[in-house]
Amino acid sequence: MKYDIQNRHTGEIQFTADFACADNFSDPVKIGLAVRWAIENDVDLSSALLSEANLHGANLREANLSGADLSGANLRYANLNVANLHVANLREANLSGANLREANLNEANLSYADLHGALLSGANLRYANLHVANLRKANLTEANLREANLHVANLRYADLHGANLRYANLRYADLSYVDLRYADLCEANLSGANLREANLNGANLSNADLSKADLTEANLREANLRYVDLRKANLSEANLRGANLHGALLSKANLSKAHGILRVGPSVDGHC
Repeated sequence: MKYDIQNRHTGEIQFTADFACADNFSDPVKIGLAVRWAIENDVDLSSALLSEANLHGANLREANLSGADLSGANLRYANLNVANLHVANLREANLSGANLREANLNEANLSYADLHGALLSGANLRYANLHVANLRKANLTEANLREANLHVANLRYADLHGANLRYANLRYADLSYVDLRYADLCEANLSGANLREANLNGANLSNADLSKADLTEANLREANLRYVDLRKANLSEANLRGANLHGALLSKANLSKAHGILRVGPSVDGHC
């Protein structure tokens, strides 16, 4: 059968796929088959309207989906290794278990997307919108999340070892049990975030906002906490051995049973 795919911006027909399919198949299945046909025939998919496509397990390695509308799409276990998804719309897409290793997701909209257990190591997520996204148990080692919006995102048990989270918005995000060893969180907004038992060994948190954050039993060994805002934060039983808290704001912070000698310089607000 022949099936038209439109351009998301102009509404004009971008390409017509030709594949074997029963007429009574749903539109999501037909769109998914059209995408597979396009990949096999080297057809341009950038800016294509592909919302709610069924691409479960599809091989989209190195595909150019920049600017494409994949909102609500089923991309579970899809192979998007090194794919170009720059400014793509993936709002509410299901990407659980997907391979997005080294994919370009710069400025992509992933709000409310399900990325549970997804592989995102080395991916470019700079300026990406991950508001309320589910990244539970996702692998984000050495990913670029600079200035990304992760407000209220679920990152529980995620691996962010060596990730770049400079200036990222992580307000009220769930980062409990997360691996953030040697991650760069300079000037990140983590106010109200849940970092319970998170591993922040050697992480750079200089000038970050951790006010009202829960860091109970967190590992902050050798972390850079210079000029960090920890007002009203809960650091009970946290490991602060070798951490640098020079100039940190610590008024009303809970440091009960915190471990290690705090290398604290003069606090900006006079509370050390």
